[in-house]
Amino acid sequence: MTIHKYPDTKRENQSDIFHSVTVEDPYRWLEKDVRESKEVEEWVDAQNKVTFDFLEGISYRKSIKDKLTNLWDYEKYSSPWKAGERYFYFKNNGLQNQSVLYMTDSLDRKDQDAQLLFDPNVLSEDGTVAFSGLVVSDDGKHLAYGLSSHGSDWQEWKIRNIDTLTDLPDVLKWVKFSSTTWTTDSKGFFYSRYDAPKEGETFTALNKYQKLYYHRINSSQDSDVLVYHTPEQPDWGFSPSVSEDGRFLIITVWKGTDHNYRILYKDLWEPLGFPIELISNFDNEYQFIGNDGLIFYFKTNNDAFKGRVISIDVRKPEKQHWKEIIPQSEHTLESVGLVGNVFIVEYIADACSKMTIFDISGQFLRDIDLPGVGSAGGFSGKRTDTVTFYSFSGYTYAPSIWSYDILRGVSKCLRMSSIAEKAGIADFVSKRAFYTSKDGTKVPIFISYHKDTVFPAPAILYGYGGFNVSLTPYFSVSTATWIKMGGIYVVACLRGGGEYGKEWHEAGKKLKKQNVFDDFISAAEYLISEKYTTSPQLAISGASNGGLLVGACLVQRPELFGACLPAVGVMDMLRFHQFTAGKFWVDDYGSTDNEEEFKALFAYSPYHNLKSAKYPSVLITTADTDDRVVPGHSFKFAAAIQKAQSGENPVMIRIDKKAGHGAGKPTTKIIEEISDKYSFLCHTLQIKPN
Repeated sequence: MTIHKYPDTKRENQSDIFHSVTVEDPYRWLEKDVRESKEVEEWVDAQNKVTFDFLEGISYRKSIKDKLTNLWDYEKYSSPWKAGERYFYFKNNGLQNQSVLYMTDSLDRKDQDAQLLFDPNVLSEDGTVAFSGLVVSDDGKHLAYGLSSHGSDWQEWKIRNIDTLTDLPDVLKWVKFSSTTWTTDSKGFFYSRYDAPKEGETFTALNKYQKLYYHRINSSQDSDVLVYHTPEQPDWGFSPSVSEDGRFLIITVWKGTDHNYRILYKDLWEPLGFPIELISNFDNEYQFIGNDGLIFYFKTNNDAFKGRVISIDVRKPEKQHWKEIIPQSEHTLESVGLVGNVFIVEYIADACSKMTIFDISGQFLRDIDLPGVGSAGGFSGKRTDTVTFYSFSGYTYAPSIWSYDILRGVSKCLRMSSIAEKAGIADFVSKRAFYTSKDGTKVPIFISYHKDTVFPAPAILYGYGGFNVSLTPYFSVSTATWIKMGGIYVVACLRGGGEYGKEWHEAGKKLKKQNVFDDFISAAEYLISEKYTTSPQLAISGASNGGLLVGACLVQRPELFGACLPAVGVMDMLRFHQFTAGKFWVDDYGSTDNEEEFKALFAYSPYHNLKSAKYPSVLITTADTDDRVVPGHSFKFAAAIQKAQSGENPVMIRIDKKAGHGAGKPTTKIIEEISDKYSFLCHTLQIKPN
């Protein structure tokens, strides 16, 4: 019998009462910020020692890391975009911790004439300072860019003169959850920020009272103009955009994670004018696309759960005067751009990208022939452009960059990734199938493997199932590595996501959240019944909301899985709303203030439903600077499952240092974490990697 010795974790006499129900919370002290609590810091170090001692004892850990590093080492590009007379794009030589921003006057000669504009790798030795946003002024002369350190959601924005490659003195602090948009005169931009948090609460305090400002270049943040705020509504946030004609500021007001928005607009030609309310409730989604003078175009799910495009004349804003431009389709409307004086529309068709072009009146023109089954992204530009750019990849299609001639309707491949031959993805197989969930719902699933795979085989089942997020096929080095090691990689497109529109999302939220877990469990049962894998060979994986998914499913059906990889998960469903951005998630999860929602939350909360049982092997991953889903979630869950484990399987936690929720994580850290996860799986599932 294998005995895993874990650090002793103190249990305290802590409880709360919710609607007459007493709930124990013995590990609440682990919610404290590791930077502020010596006790938590010591616990983290002790847990990491156990975990890394275990991982270092796996003989093929280094060979897995070497294989992954070798595959990762290829040139990667973003889609280019145009501002002024220049084109801009990101490039990574292969193993650079952060991608580098380049600019060029022409795309014809590829990198030969490109000039380096900004290299974030020089900002830190370990690559933990990363771009968190950027936007080029309309005249192409200034770059406003945001930086984040150690994976935090907090951003610091600066401005670079593109001609001289030097930064202006402007520094904007305490920016978070903000879009940034230049005025068309290129003299300044709009952005949103919070007040500075109290000392010691930077990474844990609730984010309240966001404010929308205008910043003029070559000025201090203290002189920024407050454009809009709602002191009576501390949870509201504001996303600005400026119409292409430069006349209107569109203010999209949000109050959570649901895509339901209020809309205001301000006439920038009227300096003394105030923002005018156009949409006065949070009942539906409204995303501003563009305008023809006083006629605004919006993507909306009002009266169309899969989405449509409407126009609103702001002189007659009442709903009876709205006009439908592009009606609801059988597919889910994902995004709309107004480029080349046509609407370029992305639909999600059974969890894959489908691109279609309509004229300005909504008349269908043509579908864009994509290279295969997968995900397309990009298609940005102005109404005067005749060419746009996009990226494309799939589980069996390497990343590629394309231009699209809007007038001729022709795509041209600009860059095809070298990884295709290196990874041998011509030998990969990817199938889209549909399985039946517990209540009879048909759910799409993608199953990818090497053509020579012998079934049943080791499998990773990945899911998310929340916040209207659609999972569409894309190429991943980590997935390719797992397949080359002899494994199957499976993605289930669960309810709670956005694959089939508003109804699909709402079928997996609040009181219906259990549907998501049932969908995931049914996916596992489908893979086993179809002989793709077996329970001892099956691992489940997910991050953030997907970490909650894994946590809930391993608690509900521990015998079904061989291993579980919950990453940066929301594990305490009764207290998530008390930290940083957690209050925004009430839209999807519900609130303990509501008795029925409390009962639902308490029924599946991973932390609260652990009991003495034989759990599968578990490797929890989180990071000390995660200020999205604070690491206390994972800390408490790790302590609880270590106490509850009555079997021999290891239940461990890997806590990254100087890292956050995932965005901006340097290549080195990504490779190390994936290598450790695969090593853990191979060891605990008794897999000998190819």
